[in-house]
This record gives sequence, C-alpha cells and structure tokens, in this order.
Amino acid sequence: MREKLTSREDESTPLYMQLAKNLRKHIGDGGIDPGNAIPSERELSEMTGMSRVTIRKAIEQLIDEGLLFRKQGAGTFVAPRIEAQGSTLSGFSDDALRRGEKPGVIWMFKNYATPTEDEALALETAPTTKVARLGRVRLLGTEPLAIEHAVVPARFLPALDQLGDSLYAALGIGGFRPAIGRQRIRASLATPTEAAILSIQQNSEILRIERLTRLSDGTPVEFTRSAYRGDRYDFVSDLNAAVVMTGDATDAR
Repeated sequence: MREKLTSREDESTPLYMQLAKNLRKHIGDGGIDPGNAIPSERELSEMTGMSRVTIRKAIEQLIDEGLLFRKQGAGTFVAPRIEAQGSTLSGFSDDALRRGEKPGVIWMFKNYATPTEDEALALETAPTTKVARLGRVRLLGTEPLAIEHAVVPARFLPALDQLGDSLYAALGIGGFRPAIGRQRIRASLATPTEAAILSIQQNSEILRIERLTRLSDGTPVEFTRSAYRGDRYDFVSDLNAAVVMTGDATDAR
C-alpha cells in the first residue's frame, strides 16, 4: 500500500493532490472496501513520509468529492455505494427517501421548447409539440450524484414555476405519473463539465442512463438522459430463471 500511495507522476502537481489521486485509485481498485475505515492521519503520515497537513488536505478533498466521510470519534471511512433497483420504476427522490436519505436538487434550467428530432421520435410526438426541458443536478444532502436532462410534453405538467424537486410527484398531480418504462445504461467517462458539476475528476467513470417512461395506456410521458457517478452507484436487478423448453428440438417446429 505504501508504494501505491507514494508514487508520483508529476512533480509540478501539489503533493496533497497526488496523494488524493493515489488514495482514490487504491480505493477504486478494491484496496479498501466501501464502509471500511482508511488509515488514520498519523498512520498515513508514517506510511508516506508526508506531513499531517498534506494528509489532511488530501482527505478533505476526497470528503468534498463524496468518496470519504467522517464519523465523529471513529475515523474516516470509504462512502458506501448506493444500490438502485434497475427493475423498479421510481424517481431519484423516491429512491433516496426509501433509503432514509435526504434528496435535493439544483436547477440548471427549466423552460419550454420544441423537441429535437430524436426527442420527438422517442416521445412519439410532432416536432412542433410544446415540451418542458428540465436540467437538474441531483443531490444527497449536499453531495452531487447525478445530472439529469428530462424532456416532457408540457401538457403533462403543472406550470414550471410550480415544479418541486420531484418530477414524478409533479406528473402525479395531473394523474400522469409513469406506469411503465425502459432504460438503457452504459459506462462512460465524465466530460470536463460533468466532472466539475459532480465534483469528480475529469474522465472519472460515470453511468449514462437513457430512460423513456409511459402511461399505463402506452403514451410516452418522459424522456430523460442522465449521468450518474460510477464511484457511488450500483444498479441492481432481480433475475428469474428463463423458461426452458424440453423435448426433442423437432417438436418446436
């Protein structure tokens, strides 16, 4: 562990930033499991030969990123990963409240527009349809975890100045809460802008999620593209065994 934490690639980079990078990589490689404590400042200082001030600044940076957190009187710990049910149709706020956590939002924009060609295709609507375009940073406490860009036909929502933190709650006001949906998840790397918004390093792993939800009659109601922090999220799905056909293969002809 000592060799990993003391490696230096760029002497022009402040020492605390190099240590933060090495700690981040060590944790990401499985060196310290989520929920476990990292070595104390004194132990890290002895391991690396760095001052307590340098150690403290590196740890503070990783706390600001949400990778670490402190427990009063107990030490500093690796933040546990969040398990989101990939097979359940629910919103960020509902998921957070279900886990006993406090969701929050920073609005980047909310305005009316017409859909782009691919948005109109996804929502199965005319390119002249009035839609609400909603851009938000999703928070747990004060920690930014995701960036969401949603497009919703305006007729399904109350006035934009009446929107709260939860999009699904707003859709439910008029009886338009989604009933079914499909989402695609793929791994990617954070752009410089995404990294700045999410307080992570450029090119950190993120999960890009594209979600289309529908009313119970099949009418598309929401098209959302999101970027979730890959260091904090696991999307989990329950699996059932597939039906296995028995008998001679010729019987299925």
